[in-house]
Amino acid sequence: MQPGKLTILGSGSALPTFQNSPSGQVLELCDKSFMIDCGEGIQLTMRRMGIKTARLYSIFISHLHGDHCFGLIGLISTLDMMGRTQPLHIYAHADLEKLLRPWLDYHCTEMHYELIFHAINPRKREVIFSDRTVTVETIPLHHKVPCCGFLFTEHHRDSEPRKRYAYCSDTMYKASIAEQIDGVDVLFHEATFTDQWESRCKATMHSTARQAADIARLAHAGRLIIGHFSSREDNHDIFLQQASEVFPVTELAVERKSYTI
Repeated sequence: MQPGKLTILGSGSALPTFQNSPSGQVLELCDKSFMIDCGEGIQLTMRRMGIKTARLYSIFISHLHGDHCFGLIGLISTLDMMGRTQPLHIYAHADLEKLLRPWLDYHCTEMHYELIFHAINPRKREVIFSDRTVTVETIPLHHKVPCCGFLFTEHHRDSEPRKRYAYCSDTMYKASIAEQIDGVDVLFHEATFTDQWESRCKATMHSTARQAADIARLAHAGRLIIGHFSSREDNHDIFLQQASEVFPVTELAVERKSYTI
């Protein structure tokens, strides 16, 4: 089995910049391709990188702020135009289907594949997907709207350790996250602000780079990747510097870059 791979499609926060697009990732694990969040324009990055949309197995949406889901309707339509026939599964808060339904009924009336919505409770820790190779579990977070992260865990493999990847989207600092993801191989944790914006961080219910690193430290993570950078900071090295002081094995989420899991 091939090693897991994480590709960053967008690593910015709500306001797009010339440097960063809104949130989006593709995780390739156990010969499956999972999308995590789908901000505006994510499908363009996928095409420019040559990521094959036909291999997209399912989509996981952390919460319903626009920078995490505005790209969905365009992607759904494009997949149909490209001849997709296999069902596409979307895991998200129940309101997502209500929000998308008018657009689907207007723009996607003759789709050639089935779109299947799975309603999840972001405030509850539970397994939302499992097959013979991988399990996906929600990680309750603390944000302005119901929001959760996702823990992807490979099932045991002969003579090889299983891989675990945790995605922690928009959230205030929440130490209890560490217990659920203890020993995770790779952790992505939002790091919207640097230290100088700590008061703004609290008001918007986000995390600083230093706080993200503390979660990685408490969770005994193998590596930390930080992203969801505020447009207020042009120099991302500041995020890396502050996080690395707490957790040295930290990397920046660089758009159009892939990381081994």
